[in-house]
Formats: sequence, structure tokens, C-alpha cells
Amino acid sequence: MEFAELLQLKVSRVEEGIDRLLPAATEPPPRLHAAMRYSMQGGGKRLRPVLVLSASELFGPGRAADPVPAAVAVECVHTYSLVHDDLPCMDDDSLRRGRPTAHKAYDEATALLAGDALLTRAFAILSESYSEFPALAASLVAELAEAAGSRRLIGGQMEDLLAERSSRATPEDLRRIHLNKTAAMIEASLVMGGLCGGASDAWIETLREVGRELGLAFQIVDDILDATSDTATLGKTAGKDAKAGKATYVSVHGLEAARRIARERSDSAIAALRRLPGDTAFLAALAESLAGRRR
Repeated sequence: MEFAELLQLKVSRVEEGIDRLLPAATEPPPRLHAAMRYSMQGGGKRLRPVLVLSASELFGPGRAADPVPAAVAVECVHTYSLVHDDLPCMDDDSLRRGRPTAHKAYDEATALLAGDALLTRAFAILSESYSEFPALAASLVAELAEAAGSRRLIGGQMEDLLAERSSRATPEDLRRIHLNKTAAMIEASLVMGGLCGGASDAWIETLREVGRELGLAFQIVDDILDATSDTATLGKTAGKDAKAGKATYVSVHGLEAARRIARERSDSAIAALRRLPGDTAFLAALAESLAGRRR
């Protein structure tokens, strides 16, 4: 199959899983569950859950536990972080994935609670879906909790907010912020896929390396697009980083250097992929597509 066709098949599996594993919009309290679904089913690249599915396939057919619940759990955490990030007390954005953000479509309190509910639902999905494999369930919960916690995703968001108030962010400060705010969840996605696929400890470490490099490349390209693209193309407000005075790869390194660093990080991710077993062609093509994305 061509890359685009394979990608769409994986995305379709994720969409089916989301519909199946989230509470119905009519289940009480319906406003909360409708807001959860609004945010989760609003499109998006589905990068992180696709990475879970793809990594699980590398380590031999028949060995993998179903990776779809893990993929949905990752997307729940990612989406919760976006819902909260868009709130007025954070980035104060009105557009996400080409639609009004959750607090605009509903209200701030509902958006806050919907984000909370998505975060907690992620861990319920893992514990319920892998109850027959307690060691795997424990490993998946631990991986996602660490990636989403105060040392990684949330800590990175905190440092990102603080960097808006300082003009002295160094390249190392910026790398640390984005290794946590962005790369942590991409790394966890690959590792959780590997865990579902029965990867050895050595392969898990290689997946971590791929995730770190791919996560940095993804964030750098995001910074470049915020500076060079438009709102209609991005599906979210363009130019908001400069307006907020955020430290980005463009503001710290300049546009051309940011493009060079993004390419270097993508190349490093692809080189690490080549050390993994199985057919890594799809993951390599995915990494290339992210390096050249326009939204």
C-alpha cells in the first residue's frame, strides 16, 4: 500500500477506538461528555496514536496486545492538554483544528472539566482494556503518567509559560522545554506501542531515542509554521507565538537555522528507526512527512 493509504487505515482504527472507548454524548452528564467528544472527534493529525499502532507492529505478528486502547489513551491525554492550553489563563486561543476551541464552543468551566475528564479517562482505558495483562497495564500506565506529569508535559508547559515573561531563554532552555512539552508524549507513544508489541528493553530505548528526535523536529516545524503560515492553513491562530513573546526555535535561532535544525532532528530520528527490527518504512515515511508538513 501507499503511505497515504496506510496512514488513513491507521487513523480510521484510531477514530473507531475513540468512538468506542469514550462515554456516549448522551450519557449523564451529557454536556460534559458531549464536550469531551467535541474535542476528541474534531479531527487533527492523530500523530501520537498512529505512532502507537505503528510501533506495535515492528516486533512480530501475533505478539502484540491490541494497541488501539493505548493509542486512544494517548490521544485523550494529548487532547486534554490542548483543551487546557487554549484556555484564557494559558494561551487564550479561539481556534483549534479549524473549529472553535472547547471553551468557545461550550464555556470555560465545561472545557476545564472536559479536559480533566479526558485525562482521567485515559488511565481508565488502560486499566480496563489490559486487565488480562496486568504487567503490561502497569507498564503502560507508568509510561503515560510519567510523560504527562510535572517532570515532562506539564512541567514543559509551565516552563513555556515562564519563558513568555523572559527575553533571556537560551537554546538549551528551549530544548529542555520542548523535550518535555512536545517530545515527551511522542516518545511515550512509540514506547507504549513497543510495549504492546512485546519489544525488548533495548528496543524500547531505541524507540525513546526516535521519539525524542521526532518530537523536537515536530516542535521546530510547528514554530516555523506559526511564523510563516496562515490561520486558514494551520486550523489554529497563526502568529500567536511572536505576539505572546514566546521563546521559539525561530525567535532564538532564526528562521533558516530553525529549518536546518528541524532537518537534522528528522534525519536523526530516521537513522535511529533503521536500527529497529521489522518494516520501518511507514514510520520513516511518516517522519519525512512531518518534516515537510504545511499545517
